[in-house]
Amino acid sequence: AQLVESGGGLVQPGGSLRLSCAASGFTFSSYAMSWHRQAPGKERELVATITSAGGSTNYADPVKGRFTISRDNAKSTVYLQMDSLKAEDTAVYYCKATKWGYVPYWGQGTQVTVSS
Repeated sequence: AQLVESGGGLVQPGGSLRLSCAASGFTFSSYAMSWHRQAPGKERELVATITSAGGSTNYADPVKGRFTISRDNAKSTVYLQMDSLKAEDTAVYYCKATKWGYVPYWGQGTQVTVSS
């Protein structure tokens, strides 16, 4: 099983980025997906979650109204659209696949830097 994130980079405050996480080696459509981030010197934190069919999403308070999680089960890919980015959004972003009773999968992370 593998999760590969992409789409990170350097962006100015107020800008946007779209992260992608491509899954392979497991039944993507049966897993809930989530995005997490870890800033230097801080613990990894949950950013957003989406259910296996995509019918329900949840967001951490710092990103509500600015970030949108979505998924395409036909492409085995989950996305994180990030708008109105702030310096405090700078972190390594990871995707995670979760299914009750199974070991979760993590991606390797993609760096997002928000700076002028």
